[in-house]
Amino acid sequence: MLQDEATLTAAVEKALRALQLAQEPSKVRCKDEDDVSMSSDSLGEQLFELVDVYNTGHSQKITGMLLEQRKEAVINLLSDPKQLEEQVNFALKTLKEQNLEETDISDSSDTDDTERLGEKIFSLVEELDPRHANDITGMLLEMDPTALQQLLSDHTMLEGAVQKAQAALDT
Repeated sequence: MLQDEATLTAAVEKALRALQLAQEPSKVRCKDEDDVSMSSDSLGEQLFELVDVYNTGHSQKITGMLLEQRKEAVINLLSDPKQLEEQVNFALKTLKEQNLEETDISDSSDTDDTERLGEKIFSLVEELDPRHANDITGMLLEMDPTALQQLLSDHTMLEGAVQKAQAALDT
């Protein structure tokens, strides 16, 4: 954030939105019929905004976990930043523990991550070699995910990997 003003601005705007949401008692603290009829979608959207401020990288999962609670408990989270922070930290700890225990590679989130990574890599490879983009992307996706992240951030490394893949295709 310190090196990229746009990232810093986006984070500050996200934090301000979350603070504004927390300070709007009409949306959160009413104990009348509106409160009972408040849709789960609306609660989820408000909660996601607040959870996303923590930049855990797991905002959707954590929001989903928190939404499994009773509606009253979720409403309390929206109006109590300390309690929300405790719940987010607990959910994050739980996710990390689950991640350590998971050995099944067929997890849908891994599949989603791989697909997103594949799409990003494909678009970059397509610029370098449109004719073989599918094959080269498939070859690159065999690499370790951390190595793929490096390819995404270093264009020179990507070009080198594409050239190696092209050479393998030519043989």
